[in-house]
Amino acid sequence: MKIAVEKGQDKTLLADGRQHVTITDIEEGASEYKEIPFFAVRFENDEGYVSHRFYQSPAGMPAIISLFDEAGIPVQEGKELDTKQLIGKELTIEVGERSYTDPQSHNERTLKQAINFLVS
Repeated sequence: MKIAVEKGQDKTLLADGRQHVTITDIEEGASEYKEIPFFAVRFENDEGYVSHRFYQSPAGMPAIISLFDEAGIPVQEGKELDTKQLIGKELTIEVGERSYTDPQSHNERTLKQAINFLVS
């Protein structure tokens, strides 16, 4: 079997702590359990990357608004946000881990994620 390695796939996960990053990719989808729409942001620098899902739900909106604000994209009530505007934006994030219980298997899972978005 031949396996193609695409650009950026040879990078490792970013170390925990503050990281200066660029948003290099956005993927859209829906959660496996409740079908809640999300977009996944790839934060990347020379040291590695981390991906983070932003869920389009009442509980997820503060994080989405914070991300757009820190990326310098105005957020206005009644206006739609375009995730494509995030590509290429630079900011500082804090990388850390979060644990949760998988609703289907009831096993504990740990994710590496981005938190505390700060403009660079």
